[in-house]
Amino acid sequence: MSWAGRRVVDQEVSVRAQRAWWDRAAGDYYTEHGAFLGDRGFVWGPEGWTEAELGLIDPAGMPPGPLLEIGAGAAQCSRWLAGEGAAVVATDLSGGMLAQARAIDRAAEPVPLVQADGSRLPFAAGSFAAVFTAYGVIPFVADSGAVMREAARVLLPGGRLVFATSHPIRWGFPDVPGRAGLTVTQSYFDTTPYAECDDRGQVTYVEHHRTLGERVREVVAAGLELVDLVEPTWPSRNEHEWGGWSPLRGALIPGTAIFVARKPDGRARG
Repeated sequence: MSWAGRRVVDQEVSVRAQRAWWDRAAGDYYTEHGAFLGDRGFVWGPEGWTEAELGLIDPAGMPPGPLLEIGAGAAQCSRWLAGEGAAVVATDLSGGMLAQARAIDRAAEPVPLVQADGSRLPFAAGSFAAVFTAYGVIPFVADSGAVMREAARVLLPGGRLVFATSHPIRWGFPDVPGRAGLTVTQSYFDTTPYAECDDRGQVTYVEHHRTLGERVREVVAAGLELVDLVEPTWPSRNEHEWGGWSPLRGALIPGTAIFVARKPDGRARG
């Protein structure tokens, strides 16, 4: 009998489950959300704000160098940045998602694709001016602190880590877009993961939660400086619902948190 609920899931099980789930779901995910995301568009989250609007990966504030996307999915964000003239590499744990990216590349500007675990990156230290992800990796791994440390390792001094993930406040509410999703039903402080299991008891999908304070401490523990924490409002132009994200909920509580961090370069900042 299949099952879904809260249970402890370690890093190894999380990685195995996510790779298999996204391999299976890649085509359906693109069919459902591809029009919203675009084939070469950089959308930070279900609210619909784009990198062109928010400017969080700011070349003026970073050293020169290539950019790295982790949890890239079909690499829409990387493809947009490449179109803007950036040198960018897109990575994802799932071969299925990268296959979807290659299918898009046949009709759009291709980007380099690498299959990689975001917590174990196959790149040398100091390789990239920025590491970024829009809802990739961070909520899907048990050891998200390792992701921060890997990002810090591959960043150049002065480089930037920018990641969007579910806003921690959402963990206390049901994951539904209507009024039933406006009442707190579980503790914000309970960080037991949400997991789905098949009829053999094998974990097939998992999401991990951190409080806002825990997420900030992960960034700082990786040796990074927190520059900004963006909590995007829901724009009036967006009438789209995506899971528990909706105009109704977005008008009342934040759905996304975007963390902007910097690797120190040893120079005093005035």
